[in-house]
Amino acid sequence: MRNDRRFFVGLIGVAGVVGYLIWTGISDTMLYFVTPSELLTRIAENPQSVAQAWRVSGKLVPSSYSYSKTELLHRFVVEDPADPSTRVDVEFRSPLPDTFTDSPDMEVEVVMEGTLRSDHVFEATEVLTKCGSRYEAMPKSESVALSGGRIE
Repeated sequence: MRNDRRFFVGLIGVAGVVGYLIWTGISDTMLYFVTPSELLTRIAENPQSVAQAWRVSGKLVPSSYSYSKTELLHRFVVEDPADPSTRVDVEFRSPLPDTFTDSPDMEVEVVMEGTLRSDHVFEATEVLTKCGSRYEAMPKSESVALSGGRIE
């Protein structure tokens, strides 16, 4: 009977350690981000958090992209998907991802890491884009038209 108790105590200990490792692993890999509205609200509530690193997600404003040819500097504007009137100017000094496009007919979601400067320009150190329309399945009617009427 004593060996059974030791076994179950050991089993509970191992399960506790495994559970702790899983919990900390999940917590470390979760990606949290704020919208432009949440960013500006948090900065207004605590002005010292301007120097803090932020991860911001928003929608690229079409035709807002500009590029400096003399230096590697990309400028664009990101708006809050829930409140398009809330916008943040962004500066990025590295090559942009291939999926970054400023086409007016495409909605591009941008996730950026960086800091908000005192002049309220977000200085991004990393930019990730998600362009849903590029990866959506083609509607059946277009697929049939492109295949010459044959259904493949």
